[in-house]
Amino acid sequence: MEDTSRYISPLSERYASAQMQHIFSEDMKFSTWRRLWIALAESEKELGLNITDEQIAEMKAHVEDINYEDARKREKEVRHDVMSHVYAYGLQCPKAAGIIHLGATSCYVGDNTDIIIMNEALLLIRKKLVNVIDKLAGFAEKYKALPTLGFTHFQPAQPTTVGKRATLWLHEFLMDLEDLDYVRGSLRLLGSKGTTGTQASFLELFNGDQEKVDRLDPMIALKMGFPSCYPVSGQTYSRKVDSRVLNVLAGIAASSHKMSNDIRLLQHLKEVEEPFEKSQIGSSAMAYKRNPMRSERIASLSRYVMSDTMNAWITSSVQWFERTLDDSANKRLSVPEAFLAVDGILTLDMNVTDGLVVHEKVIRKHLMAELPFMATENIMMDCVNKGGNRQELHERIRVLSMEAGKHVKEEGKENDLLELIAADPVFGVTLEELKAGMDPSGYTGAASHQVDRFLKEFVKPVLDDNRSLIGVEAEVNV
Repeated sequence: MEDTSRYISPLSERYASAQMQHIFSEDMKFSTWRRLWIALAESEKELGLNITDEQIAEMKAHVEDINYEDARKREKEVRHDVMSHVYAYGLQCPKAAGIIHLGATSCYVGDNTDIIIMNEALLLIRKKLVNVIDKLAGFAEKYKALPTLGFTHFQPAQPTTVGKRATLWLHEFLMDLEDLDYVRGSLRLLGSKGTTGTQASFLELFNGDQEKVDRLDPMIALKMGFPSCYPVSGQTYSRKVDSRVLNVLAGIAASSHKMSNDIRLLQHLKEVEEPFEKSQIGSSAMAYKRNPMRSERIASLSRYVMSDTMNAWITSSVQWFERTLDDSANKRLSVPEAFLAVDGILTLDMNVTDGLVVHEKVIRKHLMAELPFMATENIMMDCVNKGGNRQELHERIRVLSMEAGKHVKEEGKENDLLELIAADPVFGVTLEELKAGMDPSGYTGAASHQVDRFLKEFVKPVLDDNRSLIGVEAEVNV
């Protein structure tokens, strides 16, 4: 029977994928501890310590079948998670029990595992981010030439295109991918640094042989799939590493939040809508509503991630000397939950961008209602070319624009600026001639060209390099 009496994190229950949850699971954590203990034992054996192949084989046989109950029972007695798992592993590996964790401190497994897990989690985030970029690129290409009203300060401004606006979102996600690749590429293992980072215990183990101690970290890093270890540390790797990783996640959250805000505003205008399923309910009271709940959820989770970044910065700043433990409880919450939240955000990003609904007639209606105001510069120049006085024309357009604006705002009428201009003899132009100049595509500047160039020169190379990652299905739980 389902236990409904205990708190369950919404990140696990509602938002994060099973894949991301596995990365931060106990199975992943403790099997990685065991792989690290094997890498340490193998390296120590290769460097001359009295460790046998039989002991290592015994350890390898029990990487996945973790005896949790033995570890939990032991931890209640000794109040130390690492030593409890050393003990539990030793019960399964009696021949190797004496050499498990040899010379290491708790952070050997704890910190190295944290780096390994963050690396794996960044790979999953990266995969989903590439898919968001791919879906947005397709959307931008499809609507690159569709004129739409531009906004500055959410006030009508010069027209742009639907595809050009999408490239603004796309550009930020590309920057996030660059940041992710840089930070992930800088990740290193802690290695085997000892209790204060001096490797004193290993120097003792190897009878003062510094050359062997120097070789130990690179050997462990290689076995665990990393290029190297951090060159210096206290007992832990610098907590600034966590800050850098969470900054990447916060960047993705910020980009997602900005996009979701724009979509929510466009949905209010009835120009662009997020996907809405056949039996989806928009409101418990107002049955007609189509609330942008997925975009709202993106914004909601994104704010959580951006604020969570402060945890890592504060933790980094208050680490005393070579080690304090006030990071531990915070890291157990702030790092996994940031990843789980961004995983959920990117799933929503993929779902929304893959199913955006564009209402072209509404977009054109809104654009045409404002276009006469934006066309006044062109109208004035055409009339000057026919012999009109620029200063006189400018003043008449200003007066007529105010009058047309009053008709729209105070009387609820349609924009009649063209009719007012055509009726004013100073312009010497007919209404038909004015309407002939109202093709919206003539007012979008280089928007379509910019989309083509951006997709070709900046987006396509990224997608080509990551073609094997494309095709992730976005499954939104609720």
